[in-house]
Amino acid sequence: MKKQSKQIEVFAGAMWETALVQSMLEDAGIAVYQKDGIMGNMFPWYTAGGGAGSIRLFVEEFDYEQAADIVSQYEINRK
Repeated sequence: MKKQSKQIEVFAGAMWETALVQSMLEDAGIAVYQKDGIMGNMFPWYTAGGGAGSIRLFVEEFDYEQAADIVSQYEINRK
């Protein structure tokens, strides 16, 4: 029987920001899963960056370390 991998949240933010981070992760060959993306598309003014209503990105547990490094670099460079 195949062991199930779990998904870990790696980023949360507004629609435009999660799209950018998702693109960066996918460019690195990491599969990304979105949660609450429909809410972000229907009511983008409710999706506060990282807060209530934000769009959340998840990656597989085995990709988490690499994904966390990419997100960390993004967060350092956006300031």
